[in-house]
Amino acid sequence: MHQSTLTGRSVDVLLRPAPHAMVWSGVGQPHDQLAVPGVSLAPGDVLVEIELATVCGSDLHTVRGDRGAATPLVLGHEQIGRVVALGENARTAVGVPLALGDRIVWTVTVSCGLCDRCRAGLTQKCRTLAKYGHDRVHRGWELSGGFATHVHVLAGSPIVIVDDAIPAEVAAPASCATATVAAALAAASAVVPLKGATILVSGAGLLGLTACAMATDAGASVIVTDPDPARRRRALAFGAAAVADPLAASASPTGLAAVSGGMIAAGADEVSIALELSGAPAAVRTTIDTVGVGGVVILVGSVSPGASVPLDPESIVRRLITIRGVHNYTATDLERAVTYLAGAWRRHPFAELVGERFALHDLDAALERAAKGHDVRVGIDPRLADSNGNPAE
Repeated sequence: MHQSTLTGRSVDVLLRPAPHAMVWSGVGQPHDQLAVPGVSLAPGDVLVEIELATVCGSDLHTVRGDRGAATPLVLGHEQIGRVVALGENARTAVGVPLALGDRIVWTVTVSCGLCDRCRAGLTQKCRTLAKYGHDRVHRGWELSGGFATHVHVLAGSPIVIVDDAIPAEVAAPASCATATVAAALAAASAVVPLKGATILVSGAGLLGLTACAMATDAGASVIVTDPDPARRRRALAFGAAAVADPLAASASPTGLAAVSGGMIAAGADEVSIALELSGAPAAVRTTIDTVGVGGVVILVGSVSPGASVPLDPESIVRRLITIRGVHNYTATDLERAVTYLAGAWRRHPFAELVGERFALHDLDAALERAAKGHDVRVGIDPRLADSNGNPAE
């Protein structure tokens, strides 16, 4: 468990009605409600009332058993809410004191800021890392995930204030999808400038659509591949210069190179940046094989166990390519994500990406809906009455 390094007294908070969270106990098990009448806020901690949470693909991986998880736990790590109680010296990521009523998002990870990894800038891999929506529920941190009426945000979680003008359905995914894409593009741009680049984006879920919009707005030309024709059409609304079916012959490395040279950036004859956001092993192989000389491949989607991918080291060496993994993100990436969304949601249809909304007590039905893949994101709104007509508490 991460411990606050700030000094000061704790603040005990009692709310009526009591905050509650939906607790998952394992594969095939329904969620149970856990009431948390009292919360003790250490220095730097914040209690947040949730406005909206969204179901991320990693939540689905967990409930399906695709990857291990310590149970019981409160899932959910994409959410936005308002501050209802503060520990001493609670501040944003840039040091601004927080106030009651502030609308905020926060990082998915809680870091100590002192270990060798944190000092090296790898805060998302802190030696004493805690993660919202991933850690086992325990006494003192019961409100540890977004599928709850409130979240206990721990000191060591960089916080960013969100303008009221940004719709909740746009802002909630900032703490996962948008910030992760910001991290991926920052990693790519350290090797190849985004402006004028021809970028291959593999996967047109929320990560892929966000990457398409962010890269296009940065001056890149983007090719998006996805086997779902509806997703490919949606990518065009987020700025894609071209789309392709990865299962078609034209989506082979040779075919994609021809698309990039013939349709995309003037003077470009190859993909210089490839972002793999789907996690499909075949897509990983295609992105590595497609990127041109001096290019960079950023792997993001492979966050659960899957088949190994064969590599041709000679080809990698001769093409002088860089392959890098990006997992989670830093405070700076979250700040960039929120800043980007403040203007981008008016240019691109981010607000349309959250489909059906469910009450918190209907979480199991929401997860079933999300698993069908009809919506890019499914929303969880604790303020809604449940399917039985019971009002939100």
